[in-house]
Amino acid sequence: MRVLVIGGTGFIGQHLVARLVAEGHQVVVPTRRYRHARELLPLPTVTVQQSDVHDDAQLNALVLDAEAVVNLVGVLHSRPGQPYGPDFKRAHVDLPARIATACLAGGVKHLVHISALGASATGSSGYARSKAAGEAAIRDALQGKGVTFSIIQPSVVFGPEDNFMNLFAGLSRVMPVMLLAGAGARLQPVYVGDVVKAITTCLVNPLCRDKTYPLGGPQVFTLGMLVALAARWAGHPRPVVALPWALGYAQARLFECLPGPPLMSRDNLDSLKTDNVLVGPLAPELGIVPTPLEAVAPGYLGRRLGPRS
Repeated sequence: MRVLVIGGTGFIGQHLVARLVAEGHQVVVPTRRYRHARELLPLPTVTVQQSDVHDDAQLNALVLDAEAVVNLVGVLHSRPGQPYGPDFKRAHVDLPARIATACLAGGVKHLVHISALGASATGSSGYARSKAAGEAAIRDALQGKGVTFSIIQPSVVFGPEDNFMNLFAGLSRVMPVMLLAGAGARLQPVYVGDVVKAITTCLVNPLCRDKTYPLGGPQVFTLGMLVALAARWAGHPRPVVALPWALGYAQARLFECLPGPPLMSRDNLDSLKTDNVLVGPLAPELGIVPTPLEAVAPGYLGRRLGPRS
């Protein structure tokens, strides 16, 4: 199968592309800069194409030769706005709608879209609301029109090179105490390999057509528990001190004023006001036995450099 993977240079994307290649698929990965795809270039059946997927002409040309499309694009931060900020709108709402339209015009058979567990039009954060709007755009564009779709809603994803457990492990090297708002928020981390298996199954299993799949791991943790585990497994055990929401928002506002992506934004804190957990078992047609966090994370966090303390 010829698969177009949009967002294929990111954390989940690199694992997915490697799996698709191993299964014998031809994979096209668009990127604005070739250097972003340097890890993918040696793979034998991967074509890296310099393109801007936010440009309709370029997107239509990419989709034209694809049998299936996977959309992995997502952002964690946005400028403020209601019901969600403009950066969330561009990445989570406008782009999925345009991809769906391009799939219809290009004769694509199936679209797999990665959303987020907790996506809801009435969600507590702009992130959650924008993810729900992107899902709705895909359903509205494709339902009953000849292009099938699968929507996957993972909880926070862990694995080598993740931006979650690695973040807190890195902070534990320099912070004597981990100050944390939303420490009691409940999450159900899911292994990147299980997310990839869900995607590849949705590409080939007819039972997965026009369905939405929440994904989570086998255990529920509080955020405070995860931060403490990340620090301990990285060799820098630290106490976790829960901050009141007001102090957390002040801290997040400070982070937003610093150069570069913030460690934590106010919208991230809004997301923590809603538990990010499954309400039922994983769908059997996905064939996933979820991987425990402790089976994987200690290995990659323990490889982090730096003196133990």
